[in-house]
Amino acid sequence: MKQPTGYDAFIPNELPPNPPIDIDDEMQDLLSQADRKLGRLDGITEILPNPELFVTMYVKKEAVLSSQIEGTQASMIDMLNTQDANVSDYDFDNIREVTNYVNAMSYGLKRLEKLPFSLRLIREIHQVLLKNVRGYTKNPGEFRKSQNWIGPAGCTLENASFIPPSPGEMEKAMGALEKFFYEEDHIPALIKIAMIHAQFETIHPFLDGNGRMGRLLITFWLCQKQILSQPLLYISYYFKQNRSEYYENLNKVRFNGEWENWIKFFLKGVAITSDEATSSAKAILSLKNKYSQILYEVDNGNSSYQRLLDLLFKYPIVSKKQIAELLDVSEPTGATICNEFVNLGILIDVTPEKKRYKKYRFDEYVSILQKGTEL
Repeated sequence: MKQPTGYDAFIPNELPPNPPIDIDDEMQDLLSQADRKLGRLDGITEILPNPELFVTMYVKKEAVLSSQIEGTQASMIDMLNTQDANVSDYDFDNIREVTNYVNAMSYGLKRLEKLPFSLRLIREIHQVLLKNVRGYTKNPGEFRKSQNWIGPAGCTLENASFIPPSPGEMEKAMGALEKFFYEEDHIPALIKIAMIHAQFETIHPFLDGNGRMGRLLITFWLCQKQILSQPLLYISYYFKQNRSEYYENLNKVRFNGEWENWIKFFLKGVAITSDEATSSAKAILSLKNKYSQILYEVDNGNSSYQRLLDLLFKYPIVSKKQIAELLDVSEPTGATICNEFVNLGILIDVTPEKKRYKKYRFDEYVSILQKGTEL
């Protein structure tokens, strides 16, 4: 639609699409696979020894991946390193963006217990997401009052690749989207959230943080609909691996109304990511059992060994001093236990030469966690 100042801004049609989505045999098969694999992933928490810890690590992984899509230079290793209060050799700005994503996820899920999935909740979560990070000057928690646009760095309205609705039209579109959240329809939940995500990204209601916010919405929707009991799906992994196809499909929805290709792409992502997350969970469980048995055979009744193994699934990068603090033992005792874990191959020394304070990593576990998050 032509704006008074001369540029064209895109005005999306309301949902659901008209004509309706053509759920052909291929889409039905993809939906069935995605539903089945997502259900299998959700059930995996029932066999894990510490599901809360597992969920925490998966949320961190999704946070790293989603932030990387926006250009944040922080890896899973960086995120895990921040768990040691003595560490100071990482980029605080990049890590804070990832931490904010984790906080926004936690905040939103807690608020969902009392507040329905709504524009109000979206604004609240956005405020947490942008607190004291890049974009904090761009009205966190408020829908934009000025025009924004999408394109390469440095582009203007004249050469932008996509111009979302004007502020007035944006408010109307977000109101219509909220209405769609609650419409009594027979649209399968995974297809509906695929539509909601695409529509949100098209409307682009904030001056900054729309990509991360749009990916958070997927998790909140799945949890509110009780399709997931925990935020286990890190679908940003799939979007990152297929970034060009992701943006291409969104643009085809906007300009050609090709909803079917986008939804099929999305459903494939849910299935692939669910499989990946389930495999990771099984690998973590196998790792725990393997080293529990090894420690049982060598610990001579020393319960600190099993306690440290459990703690390493929360703090997989540690120093000898940190081990002593975690176990509440003397530093010499902590050092002895650490050395034993190194001898057993559980921990490896990852400290650069000549650095005074050595760090040790539960490398097999970190390798499982960091898959796909490498910079």
